[in-house]
Amino acid sequence: MTALLGPGERMWGMQLPIQSQSTIFVAPWETEAGPSELLAVAQAADRAGAGYVAVCDHAAIPAEAAETMGAVWYDTVATLAWLGAQTERVHLLSHVYVVPYRSPLLTAKAFATLDLLTGGRAILGVGAGHVEGEFDLIGADFASRGRAVDDALRVLREVFETGAHGGALVEPRASRASGPPIWVGGSSPPAIRRAATADGWLPQGPPKMGMRAAIECIRAERERAMGGGSAIDLGINCEPVHVGDPTWDLPPYALSGEPGAIAGRLARYAALGVNQWQVRLLARSADELVEQVERFGAEVWPLVEGA
Repeated sequence: MTALLGPGERMWGMQLPIQSQSTIFVAPWETEAGPSELLAVAQAADRAGAGYVAVCDHAAIPAEAAETMGAVWYDTVATLAWLGAQTERVHLLSHVYVVPYRSPLLTAKAFATLDLLTGGRAILGVGAGHVEGEFDLIGADFASRGRAVDDALRVLREVFETGAHGGALVEPRASRASGPPIWVGGSSPPAIRRAATADGWLPQGPPKMGMRAAIECIRAERERAMGGGSAIDLGINCEPVHVGDPTWDLPPYALSGEPGAIAGRLARYAALGVNQWQVRLLARSADELVEQVERFGAEVWPLVEGA
């Protein structure tokens, strides 16, 4: 097992703009942006001390779903590898890789290689997927996707830890002896159950049982399955953040203002057992987002860490 964080450690990360352009969350400026702006934001996160940058995973959006999901989804591994070659410290997270779309051997090969080429910076975030039409296009079975994730997790762990599966060698090995950390994405009961024996949890929306109950469930299941003392990275999707007083309208649930006030709100999640914060910073351009990333890392995060 390869959790990133030890007792008392905290980190923040962000899902990158531009790479995924769902109409649900895309900012207007992103539709005219491209690789140079994507790289500028990732490099800003690297400089600002972010624990990770994350990209999504979709292969082909059915036309009937594109109205809400959009059509622009950069390839996950290609994008992470390209960013990894141009950053130094930040981890590279798939948020999340739809493992039922592919053979687990191909997934293991891709992420072990990514980890090796980036000096041990890959994080494999996995999920079951939700777009039935995309499963049909790829030739994967939608109804059995949960079982496919469970089966894939066993193969991924075996390959990462041994470099072999089914009598075959799968090399090169990752930089880390146990391979990249595996974080399970999702807020459904099956996803929470899977996260209990993985290296981390990436909630996607608040669980129906509530965050506190979900984390307690993960810890209890982990204790039963693995015994005590096993570190796990537990995430939360924070409210949108804008550091400073904006001159434009923000969503009513966004956090803004002085760094101390923002940090105070974010630090409260530590009481739930959270140790990694996924932050969405609000901006009207790539340049403004770079500035927000740098301000968050310099002015807000040290106060969250010290709270």
